[in-house]
Amino acid sequence: MSVLLPNMADFDTIYELEEEEEEEESEPVVRSQELPRPRDAPDPVAVRGAGHITVFGLSNKFDTEFPSVLTGKVAPEEFKTSISRVNACLRKNLPVNVKWLLCGCLCCCCTLGCSLWPVVCLNKR
Repeated sequence: MSVLLPNMADFDTIYELEEEEEEEESEPVVRSQELPRPRDAPDPVAVRGAGHITVFGLSNKFDTEFPSVLTGKVAPEEFKTSISRVNACLRKNLPVNVKWLLCGCLCCCCTLGCSLWPVVCLNKR
């Protein structure tokens, strides 16, 4: 099976692009076109969990109320949709993770599961 190209004679030909290089050199670089420096970047916004903190250090749900800090950065509808998706994912997957944790506690031969109690107690705070 072979593939035919329209101009096989020009297939390996290398052309010089002098005109485009001259145009690129003549354009002045504007500071606003550069990427922002890390010190110019806005401060990050933290979204705190509304539920209890789980054994894995993740909140089991997040509040869908729009924080005023995000005004002008994200649309309220987009924020609510995103947080609702995160909450749905947590509701779906968190019970499975708890089952695996309980299985690990029950099957721990060395300490009979007692080695995991500090983690449980610290994460409930």
